[in-house]
Amino acid sequence: MEQEKRRWEQIPKINQDLLAPLLTTHWTYFLLVGVLVCLVAAGAGAWTYQVQTGIGQTNMHPPIFWAVYIASFIFWVGASHSGTFISGVLRLSKAEWRRPVTRIAELMTFISLMIATLFVFYHLGRVWRWYYLIPYPNQRELWPNFRSPLMWDAIAVFTYATASTIYLYLPLIPDFALLRERIDGWRRPLYRVLSFGWTGTQNQWHVLETALRIITPLIVMVMVSVHSIVGWDFGVSLVPAWHSTIFAPYFVVGAVHSGVGLVAIGLYVLRKIYHLESYITPEHFDKIGKLLVVTTLVLAYLYFAELLTIWYANIPDHMWVVDALLSGPFAVPFWFMATCIYIIPLATLTSPAFRRWPLGVMIVGVLINIGMYIERVLILVPPLSYPRLPFNWGSYFPSWVEMTIIVGSLALAVLLYALAVKVVPVISIWEEKEGLVHGAHHGK
Repeated sequence: MEQEKRRWEQIPKINQDLLAPLLTTHWTYFLLVGVLVCLVAAGAGAWTYQVQTGIGQTNMHPPIFWAVYIASFIFWVGASHSGTFISGVLRLSKAEWRRPVTRIAELMTFISLMIATLFVFYHLGRVWRWYYLIPYPNQRELWPNFRSPLMWDAIAVFTYATASTIYLYLPLIPDFALLRERIDGWRRPLYRVLSFGWTGTQNQWHVLETALRIITPLIVMVMVSVHSIVGWDFGVSLVPAWHSTIFAPYFVVGAVHSGVGLVAIGLYVLRKIYHLESYITPEHFDKIGKLLVVTTLVLAYLYFAELLTIWYANIPDHMWVVDALLSGPFAVPFWFMATCIYIIPLATLTSPAFRRWPLGVMIVGVLINIGMYIERVLILVPPLSYPRLPFNWGSYFPSWVEMTIIVGSLALAVLLYALAVKVVPVISIWEEKEGLVHGAHHGK
């Protein structure tokens, strides 16, 4: 009875701690926002320059027509799997340690998809004709080509974005209702609209829980399908080193790998900035570390299986690409990528003591995402650099325009997240209370 009483007494403290990021703002926050705005402005200026002067400002040229823009699109779609996997799978498994993690991950999903969509437009030479991307019916059947795998991308990403938005919004409704009563100023009318008249009745809770039970397995299935389709964009082609049946599962596991690493980064940064140590504990980093070990092993197996198949078949067209990766001009980024993705996670995260070190897990998450971005570039550039006719071989390195747009887009993602934490609680308040009432402890 005494323990139950102590739990109920902690509820006001949960409100106070988790509302603090929305109510108090340090001068360093404005400094960060200012720096990010400048980087975003630089990226926007580079894109404007590219639109005005032509896609030739990039270093894409025959035979390399897909480069860092498409690699960035694949990377950000993969990063969006952070919220879907962490939140969706852990909700289905009813893992109690998910409660402080789900909202952080779900926001990453929403923002990552927005950034991924931008790279589609960056890649368009004539961006003002964006409407050709829309799968509208047409009598002459000239465009779009409905048989193209790229059309699968458009449909899959649109479906994923819609489902992810709903999945993010539904658990926010009870928190918006709480914020409606606790926060004044310009945000109160916004919360009043977003809370949809939520009063916390038993019927409303029943509807919310039913909706979450329905959409959670659906969002997990959409997560698997959307990156499978991105993998099939390559697998169904006849380009050397792309035509492989393993691309779909390889892309899905790689997306989860980078997404979980991104969650580790977000957990550490928000824990440090907003002093959430009592909510995001070393136990959470231990669980994240274990997930990263699993995804590392599965990804390493799939990558080995792909290289083994190409090497054993010894088809010249494909071996040119593999040789370029292992010992040729792409060897340095390839082995650096392998070190970041496979060697470092297995060398560090297999230690229980290291997994309980938040800073260490965060650093591994950073290295994984750096490695995964390089891996996405290496999927694209080497096979396109070595087509079947040797006289047509080429090389590629991104121009300053491409690099500026990439940095500006990364800054935009961080900026959107920084602004989101001033409107949305980074940890789900009602889920924390639910876990407390049910007697759950963090990390278990």
